[in-house]
Amino acid sequence: MAAVDAQFYWMSAKVPNDEFLLYAFEDVPTDFDRVVDGLRDRARACHALTVRVDDGSPWTYPHWVPTAVEPTAVLRHQLDDNSWGGCLDAVVRLADDQLDMRHTPWRLHLFAPVRGLPDGTEQATVAVLQAPHALADGHRGAALAGWLFGRNAPVPDRTAASGFLPWRAVEAARAHRRLARDISAGLVRPSPGPRPPLSTNTRPAGARALRTLVRHRSQLRGPTVTVAVLAAVSGALTGLLGDAATSLTAEVPMAKPGVPQGHNHFSNVTIGLYPELGEPDRLERIAADLADARRRAQHPAVRAADRAFATVPAPLLRWGIGHFDPDVQLSEVAGNTVVSSVYRGPGDLRFGDAPVLLTAGFPSLSPAMGLTHGVHGIADTIAISVNASESAIGDVDDYVARLDAAL
Repeated sequence: MAAVDAQFYWMSAKVPNDEFLLYAFEDVPTDFDRVVDGLRDRARACHALTVRVDDGSPWTYPHWVPTAVEPTAVLRHQLDDNSWGGCLDAVVRLADDQLDMRHTPWRLHLFAPVRGLPDGTEQATVAVLQAPHALADGHRGAALAGWLFGRNAPVPDRTAASGFLPWRAVEAARAHRRLARDISAGLVRPSPGPRPPLSTNTRPAGARALRTLVRHRSQLRGPTVTVAVLAAVSGALTGLLGDAATSLTAEVPMAKPGVPQGHNHFSNVTIGLYPELGEPDRLERIAADLADARRRAQHPAVRAADRAFATVPAPLLRWGIGHFDPDVQLSEVAGNTVVSSVYRGPGDLRFGDAPVLLTAGFPSLSPAMGLTHGVHGIADTIAISVNASESAIGDVDDYVARLDAAL
């Protein structure tokens, strides 16, 4: 297991990080059980879905070892409330049962029928792939789901990098000094600095809620979907927080360049939300921040730091994570919310003969983040999702109404 994936695996004991990838398909197949059998067969044909974790030694990184696809890997649930809102409430409860990757590396939850989807569909089948972060980041998770639902592109294995830590550390230090010089010379723009926490950074407590808005790509203003949604989140949060929202930022997961050396190949970047600006200027500044973050990610210092981290001895990384205290109160945060944006490809997925309608995702809450957003597209349908705790957003429907208006 790569060091970055082991970090997510060990950290999950302190901060749960299972991902939930939702796909909605038109109507409910009459041959539902046969479709489920087919999904299990698809999983058995994918190496990435037939491994589990063996973490038997404190002196080494965990290993991926072969495992069978059990019948319980795909489960159909009965909903007491089979509305779209009732289905999202059931997905909230799934997060209370995080997977133990030593036994269950992933699970597919099925809900059918689900009525009244936000795109206007009267009846649908909803599938939710639950996958711990050590197994997949957002892009790899979409590839795994794509395979299950009919795409023929195999999910590639990712081999952990190797090297000698002292040399990698020296290399990283030299590259970091070069980055500092490049920033001083104006060749690379620095990342926006940390910000004071706001109510959205309150430790999650009380009820949790998921909500989803749906748009056609043509309805979103801005050069990209991500920029358009970040600008709308800025407006919605400003209306919610008032004067406290003068220095809003968002954490945005961004894919790294280069060949992945683990199942997770991204970094969290800080993007300003510029609530003081009008919409055209706000869109321009957010787009510039994202472009600057991509340029920083391409700097040799970033790749050198990744290579050094990949060679950290397992006992040292395990010791460090063991001393992480999730209850520490932070005086500064990297962002006041999270906006995770992933395009999941063309609308070629099927549940049996049922075509895909939309896809959504709900980034996990954490001790310093009580409000997150998912932006997920398939074909030209974009779902903008909200994951909120009561302690961070007292009236989630009011916030979603503000976001709806801002979009």
